[in-house]
Amino acid sequence: MKKYSALIFAVIAWFAVIVQFYLILESQSNPIGETIIRFFSYFTILTNTLVACYFSSQVFELGEKSVWNKPGMLTAITVYIIVVGIVYQIVLRPIWNPQGLAILVDELLHSVNPLLVLWFWWLYEEKSKVEWVQVPYWLLYPFFYLIYILGRGQFSGFYPYPFMNVTELGFPMVALNSLVLFAVFLSLSGMLVFLGRKIQ
Repeated sequence: MKKYSALIFAVIAWFAVIVQFYLILESQSNPIGETIIRFFSYFTILTNTLVACYFSSQVFELGEKSVWNKPGMLTAITVYIIVVGIVYQIVLRPIWNPQGLAILVDELLHSVNPLLVLWFWWLYEEKSKVEWVQVPYWLLYPFFYLIYILGRGQFSGFYPYPFMNVTELGFPMVALNSLVLFAVFLSLSGMLVFLGRKIQ
C-alpha cells in the first residue's frame, strides 16, 4: 500500500511541477536561462520538486541507508509543503487568478500535494525516532532559500513573492515578514514532533 500510494503521489507531484514549468516557458518573455532560474526561485517549486523526489524514492525502495528514509526527513518535508499551502491560502490566493490549465496545476501545487504529504506522514513516518534536536536543522532550508532570493533580488530586481519584495516594501518589512514565516516553520516543526510522539 505504501509503495502504491507513493507511486500515485509521485506522478501527481511530478505532473504539477512539469506542467507548471511548461506554462512558465509558454508565457515568459525573458531569456530561457533567466526563465529557468526564476522558475526554480519559487519556494513552491523547490518544495514540490522535493516532494516529488521523496515519493519517487519510496517507489524505488532505496533502503534504510538512503537519506530519504532517515527518520525526520518526511517530517521536515511535511513542514515545508504545509507552509507552502498555508502561505498560498492566506496570502497569495486573494491576489492570484490563474486561468485554464494553470488552475489545476495551482491547486495541485498548493492544496493537493500538502494534503497528500501530510497523509503520508501520518501513516508512514517513524515518529518515535524523530528528535527535537532535528528541528533547527530543518530550518536551514528556508534560511538559505531566504538568503538566496534576497541576494539575487538585489542584483536582478526579481523577488518571487510580493511579501519578500525589498524594492517595494523596504528591508524592515521584509525582515518582519521573514521572522513571521520562520515562526510558522518553527511552530509547525514543533507541532509535528509533539503530535508524532503522542500518536506513535
